[in-house]
Amino acid sequence: MNTKFAVCINNKGFEASLEVGKLYEVVVDAEIENDDMIRLIDEDGEDYLFEAKIFYPLVLPSELAVALHEKV
Repeated sequence: MNTKFAVCINNKGFEASLEVGKLYEVVVDAEIENDDMIRLIDEDGEDYLFEAKIFYPLVLPSELAVALHEKV
């Protein structure tokens, strides 16, 4: 399983959708043509497109990534 996560480092303009310091699951989106955007599951449980610069990508051990994915 190739599950990716990112931490929000700036939620300006998205205060209702994102929490600074919170871990979010990244949704793979083949339609995104560059690394400037990232699709992830927000506070409402919906996936949305955000600017990648407001997140810090994380590399997690596979066991932890699977466990977190199952909780989302």
